[in-house]
Amino acid sequence: MRLGLNLGYWGAGNDADNLELAKEADRLGYSVVWAAEAYGSDAPTVLSWVAAQTERIDVGSAIFQIPARTPAMAAMTAATLDTLSGGRFRMGLGVSGPQVSEGWHGVRFDKPLARTREYVDIVRLALTRQKVRYEGKHYTLPLPDGPGKALQLTVHPVREYIPIYLAAVGPKNLELTGEIADGWLAVFFSPEHSADSIASVKAGREKIGKTMDGFDVVPTAPLIVGDDWKACADPVRAYAALYVGGMGSRQQNFYNNLACRMGFEAEAAEVQEKYLARDYQGAMAALPVEFLDATSLLGPKERIADKMKALAAAGVTTLSVSPMLQDLEQGIAALRTAAEALDLAGVGS
Repeated sequence: MRLGLNLGYWGAGNDADNLELAKEADRLGYSVVWAAEAYGSDAPTVLSWVAAQTERIDVGSAIFQIPARTPAMAAMTAATLDTLSGGRFRMGLGVSGPQVSEGWHGVRFDKPLARTREYVDIVRLALTRQKVRYEGKHYTLPLPDGPGKALQLTVHPVREYIPIYLAAVGPKNLELTGEIADGWLAVFFSPEHSADSIASVKAGREKIGKTMDGFDVVPTAPLIVGDDWKACADPVRAYAALYVGGMGSRQQNFYNNLACRMGFEAEAAEVQEKYLARDYQGAMAALPVEFLDATSLLGPKERIADKMKALAAAGVTTLSVSPMLQDLEQGIAALRTAAEALDLAGVGS
């Protein structure tokens, strides 16, 4: 198992500190640094900035939103980032959610699995630098009966093959991820509750005659180092409440559904009820510490090492940490502690 760093959304905190965290992760030998996007900062700009100021660490999108770009534009961006970074780009894709897709991008959130399959097909085709011709139910290139012509990507990526990751939560999307992607970007991943999710990914791999060998399982885990692990859970509450309670509607929230499948159905309902009523403090308080502990890295180095052993045993191959600290010095210390914990756990690669 290797380590990664997830910077989350740019502009959500001290961005200068985030850059220093990326530089420290590079010095420590972390595998990859990820940047996210929703309806604020965009991931490609952030990754370009980080790549320009690091040397060895890969830069990855977690994620590029599928409704935000045509597949050809996504391929252009991937090729450009791979070139600028010297072959260090990893492409994470995801459908986002109905509120952002339809409310921000003006793209209907229908048939997300079929759209994702076609989208990845076109991205891969474009990155091979062949002329792009595609006839699908959702995408047709070139458009028929018009002046469009099949075009070829003019940028030469550094690598022949840029790995594609999918962000997936539900069983069908997880199976699709195993079938068409090189890795899975997971959220709220718990070793104790991961068997069904891993089984869905494996089913997708089996569809194409492959095993999990070479497939990258990449959860992001909040990281808080301290002597009292229960106290360490408190800084995670705002992040978890946003996703479980507010990232979606009452009828459609993928993360709330995930918490329910993990056995926290009543608690997830209470978090959502309070969050949607704008009782944010109540929503944070309603999160059970057991859920936060199951999906985070909390406590002293030895406890974090034990959790890393469990994650590796569950099938995690790259563990991306997200230090939930405002102080740069504490954040850097947390990254160093995570590296030491991985050595202590004896599951590093």
